[in-house]
Amino acid sequence: MPFDRPPLQAERPRERLLAHGARVLTTPELLAIVLRTGPRGSDAVDLARGLISRFKGLRGLLSADAQALLKVPGLGPAKTCELLAINELNRRALAETLQAGIDLDQPQRVKHYCIAMLGHLRVEHCMALYLDSQYRLVAAEELARGTLSQASIYPREVVRAGLRHHAAALILAHNHPSGVSEPSQADLALTRHLKHALALVDIRLLDHLIVTAQGAVSLAERGQV
Repeated sequence: MPFDRPPLQAERPRERLLAHGARVLTTPELLAIVLRTGPRGSDAVDLARGLISRFKGLRGLLSADAQALLKVPGLGPAKTCELLAINELNRRALAETLQAGIDLDQPQRVKHYCIAMLGHLRVEHCMALYLDSQYRLVAAEELARGTLSQASIYPREVVRAGLRHHAAALILAHNHPSGVSEPSQADLALTRHLKHALALVDIRLLDHLIVTAQGAVSLAERGQV
């Protein structure tokens, strides 16, 4: 009578990914592949679950800065650098799609990029996307950062940068850390002022996006640009 074989050990995340594809893995399992190991007494999946809980979701985790990550038990400099690199690679991949040209009937690409850049920030930031005549991304620059309630934007500086980049068009985006995506009267006034200033040098203001962690509101889609 043959000896009974011990039950096969459950496939680990890396083995399951290779055998079945990434889509079958849970978010903690995917993250565990990057982390590789957990602290003593737990595995990488346990560490991944703890990180997702601590930062209130995957977006919060991948948007965290080095200082916040290094405070987490089980995350040393190497794992922290890996997480920071993943977030930056994601941003650059999104930027590549804009550099290929913006399809104006699919504004979600621009929204996704701006959410990745601004949605996680706890202080209000404003940025401009400078585009060429084919609506390809030439440069993305921070214009200002302010308090939780306001940021100072100087249209003449935006115009000057637009001329420096030889831009034909521009998209403005800023975040509302409060999570309220409705534009304020100050937001609408800035949009009108900036649109007029850019028109004087033949640069078109295509849109002004209000960004939160949950999404982005397009003033152009609302007819407010």
